[in-house]
Amino acid sequence: MSAKFIVACVQPTAAREVRDNLTAVGELIVRARAQGAEFICLPENAGMIEPIRKRLFEKAEREAEHAGLAGFRDLAAKTGAWLLVGSLAVKLDGDKLANRSYLLDAAGNIVAWYDKIHMFDVDLANGESYRESSAFRSGDRAVLAETPWGPLGMTVCYDLRFPHLYRALAQAGAKYLSIPSSFTRPTGRAHWHVLLRARAIENGCYVFAPAQCGEHAEGRKTYGHSLIVAPWGEVLADGGDGIGVVTAEIDPAKIDEARRMVPSLDHDRPYAPPASPSATRRLAGE
Repeated sequence: MSAKFIVACVQPTAAREVRDNLTAVGELIVRARAQGAEFICLPENAGMIEPIRKRLFEKAEREAEHAGLAGFRDLAAKTGAWLLVGSLAVKLDGDKLANRSYLLDAAGNIVAWYDKIHMFDVDLANGESYRESSAFRSGDRAVLAETPWGPLGMTVCYDLRFPHLYRALAQAGAKYLSIPSSFTRPTGRAHWHVLLRARAIENGCYVFAPAQCGEHAEGRKTYGHSLIVAPWGEVLADGGDGIGVVTAEIDPAKIDEARRMVPSLDHDRPYAPPASPSATRRLAGE
């Protein structure tokens, strides 16, 4: 088991231009590093939040030419910290983008990348409506990445609501789960804390959940409250609702401790899926 380390979650209010965000987020990364963070996590949409689809496609870039990715790689190398770039809009072949998360090492090298699997297509009670699938193509693979402190399971935002993904990552060896997000305020107030604590508890993992906060272009509002959660479910740090940085000391020994107390990852049992009510009635002879 590796030694203790400091993780940071950076909480910005993303603007609609990559250059502006690189400057603002870069200052927070430097602040996090000055506070001793060895692993610094950025939220979803770390490069920009551009709500207008046409403009989003105009601004998105292919990975090889991506100014946001290049800027964050440079920041990782300059600070000497590992960096989770929560997600960037990356142009793909055809008419779709990827909502892609990157893990960078302390030299700025790309260690792993993950495309968000679950698309946020919802209509909220307050009138907010989102159709992420209209611009983004779903990913099709779970990703377990190696870090100096142990394996990291990479996910993004709406993935949080699909616990089987995290179970698969934990049973494949994940000790840490990254959940960079841009949660809406209504869903954040209702579900953010409880879902993140549940994913930590269910899997005996640390959860790193950097989040966007504040009001963005076209009136979009995000919840904030970047969280660092321990494997037993304790919230170690909460970013509140304003721009800033939160840090916590991570003790990898706590992972084994939690899993020894409740070894549920070893207790899964095979079972037949439930039959429909009509089938159940037929089996009962009705």
